[in-house]
Amino acid sequence: MIEQLESIIYALIGPGRTDAPSFVFNPIDNRNIPGALNTGFLITLAGPAHPDFTEAKRFLENMSESPEWGGVAQFYLEGLRLVRGEIRGMCENDPHFAGRLNTLADWVSNSRNLDNLKSTAEKFWAVFFPEANGILEDREESIEALRSKRKVTITELNAAPITDPARQLVFTSNVLITIPPETKSITGLPLSEEVKEKLVETMQEPQLYWYDHPIQVGVEQHKNEVFYGLRNLETAFEFEKDRGNISEEARPICVLSVSVTHRGLQDLAKKYLEEEFARSGELKKLDLYAFTEADTQRIITDILAPAALHYLHRENGEEILKVFGVDGDYGRHYSFLKAIAAFWKVFVNAKIRGTFKIDIDQVFPQKELVDETGASAFEHLKTPLWGAHGVDSGGRPLELGMIAGALVNEKDISTSLFTPDVRFPDLDLSYDEFFFFSPLPQALSTEAEMMLRYTQDGLDGQRACAQRIHVTGGTNGILVDSLERHRPFTPSFMGRAEDQAYILSVLMNPGTKLAYVHKDGFIMRHDKEVFAQEAIESAFVGKLIGDYVRIIYFSAYAAALTDNVTALKEMIDPFTGCFVSLIPATVVYLRFCFKAASFFAMGKNARGTQFIRNGAERIKRAMDFVSGEKNLLKRVYEKERLGWDMFYDTISAVEDAIRNKDEFALGLQKKAEIIVEECAITL
Repeated sequence: MIEQLESIIYALIGPGRTDAPSFVFNPIDNRNIPGALNTGFLITLAGPAHPDFTEAKRFLENMSESPEWGGVAQFYLEGLRLVRGEIRGMCENDPHFAGRLNTLADWVSNSRNLDNLKSTAEKFWAVFFPEANGILEDREESIEALRSKRKVTITELNAAPITDPARQLVFTSNVLITIPPETKSITGLPLSEEVKEKLVETMQEPQLYWYDHPIQVGVEQHKNEVFYGLRNLETAFEFEKDRGNISEEARPICVLSVSVTHRGLQDLAKKYLEEEFARSGELKKLDLYAFTEADTQRIITDILAPAALHYLHRENGEEILKVFGVDGDYGRHYSFLKAIAAFWKVFVNAKIRGTFKIDIDQVFPQKELVDETGASAFEHLKTPLWGAHGVDSGGRPLELGMIAGALVNEKDISTSLFTPDVRFPDLDLSYDEFFFFSPLPQALSTEAEMMLRYTQDGLDGQRACAQRIHVTGGTNGILVDSLERHRPFTPSFMGRAEDQAYILSVLMNPGTKLAYVHKDGFIMRHDKEVFAQEAIESAFVGKLIGDYVRIIYFSAYAAALTDNVTALKEMIDPFTGCFVSLIPATVVYLRFCFKAASFFAMGKNARGTQFIRNGAERIKRAMDFVSGEKNLLKRVYEKERLGWDMFYDTISAVEDAIRNKDEFALGLQKKAEIIVEECAITL
């Protein structure tokens, strides 16, 4: 069946395609070696029928010895092996896949068929991206089918729902900090000499972690996301006070994870934030706490590891408990911002019953919430659906211990709070979107899950509601009891869609399953395009590559979680599940190569070169992480599962000991209170 794949690629890039000038092979143009390598890969994959096949194959092999481009050439050569191997294996094991591949090859053999974009897309997706199939045929039917799939018949509402969010919830968010740009004068920054001296030292360190748009130390306050998000959060809380939902003396708790790109920033990040907050003269109505990696490791060393040794007799606690932290890829701080609620309840405030996470570029649009839904943010959080029990459409028992809201873009909120932040895309596909087109299932999921409003018919929010699989990084929460019982987490290697990965860790567990309840009308305004447009543009290439790595990791992660990936995908399709591919290497390489070709076709050679250099390195590293006998991804996941089990076992043991007035536990509690107090932002 490799011949069918070759004919499909040939149909897209073969000679005579006047609409594809980027596929002209020109290996002697030293000004565009990466473009030639990329085209050489596609031509070689198109097979011997292509007139440049022999030259392209030889070029890739010769360039693999190049000091400058050898790594990229080897990346493409390895891709040829991986793609052919996956397609051959799928055809041997799945006759239906082989049939769809053959149908596609027959279709593209007639060049006139390619003019029928919709039919061509459907046939490509049937092979490479089946999660999109059928959505275009009947959008409304697809929406209703997904809503039916997500339906939960309620067996018991939460008899003791959240009644005082200001006192019972820890509000959390993540702060990403990096050094100033090289062009910035350190001496001119409005910071203390102590911070500036440490900053100069830190700028000599190697960078350890990369984030989409971290806050640069010294950035003007009106461009600082921390202030933007927290000012709006404080305003939202004042609105709740005016409605009588918060007492005048109450001070909501806001915990920030502070993730940094350089080791030295761990020691100065909190001091930097304190100075900025003090200089602003604002944010005095919140209890703010900032936890750096140094703080979390101190919690492990001084509290959690001694507790694990004392109560669980685990001598290796300090090493295993390192899952509790904030530096690293996004999955690490995401798990921390959930787990901190359980820690807070035991060591700081026994009244805490849950946590709710926001992103600092998201805002509670309180006036619109009240006008269009009749409830403010806190009134939405008081729903008895959060913590209810029910049965899903497949008859499986659920515990709705998590809650999820939705988003509306700032530019759309004047139209309606219920304007989807991701809309159905126009069918104007580029070649890479024949192989992967997530905006389509994402739009379906957004409309079907996030925009769902409970009515008296069917899904009324009392006898029946909807569970959510598709959630966003902010606008979601979890009850501490559910957290301790089910112990979900996002593996630390997840650098993209950490919010989507969180639920996967528990979906295949036996018995009653943890689930998100959809709270209709609980919508936050997303201001990233207004506030961080420059940062979004600068992060474009890195984010795009991260999307490809996401396919590799999600596909391997699903296989690490269960032997029945088909059953898992049935639960999480169409959007979350579309990143779990049965042919991940094929999808990633073809998507990557056709996207790279489009940059060169548009004359964006610098961007194409950056894309190929960075992409080849990151995708290869991801492939190595999930491949081979070692399968490091599975080993890391299993180790982190043990770590989180130990974390919650330890928390539970200490809670019982404190209840019994155990002196050792009370001593740990006092140590925890000291550390937490030192993490407080003094305003």
